[in-house]
Amino acid sequence: MKIYQTWRNYVAQVLLDTPAEPLVRRWLVSLHTDFFLDQAERDAEARKEHLDALFDASIDVYEQALDEGFPEAEAREITHIQGDHDFYNHGWAEYLEVPPEELDEHWERYADFYERHGCTPEDPLGEFAPPGGLPDAPETPERLEEDEFPVAESGMADDVYVPAPNLDART
Repeated sequence: MKIYQTWRNYVAQVLLDTPAEPLVRRWLVSLHTDFFLDQAERDAEARKEHLDALFDASIDVYEQALDEGFPEAEAREITHIQGDHDFYNHGWAEYLEVPPEELDEHWERYADFYERHGCTPEDPLGEFAPPGGLPDAPETPERLEEDEFPVAESGMADDVYVPAPNLDART
């Protein structure tokens, strides 16, 4: 999967281990939710609570992956793959970063991590899910049948790719 890396990723990683963690967490959740709400083709506001809870839980996943020794880019990729499975489960084709036929291949790269934490493609957050699960949000399964995934990039299930100017580097 292609993971875009900027200085902000490293700053956030460091700040999540400081007393500023609640502020950084709120900023990260808001940043991600706003990005995806802007991409929504419909039902954007009805998805907000779900996305807020998903991204809040994703920070817990990210921190756990770092604690287990995953490099920063892989820790983020773990959360992106979980997010893609949640998006797929809701039929949110406009959010998918990889084509649906490659989702399982991406999942398998981190299967040990997911299994340790009770995560499955059907329940991508496993033990990281908020009590009572993620808030309900409108589903659009028909969008998956349209076979249009505007931001999905194929052919990158074998590694995490971090684009740099004029090259794609593997981490």
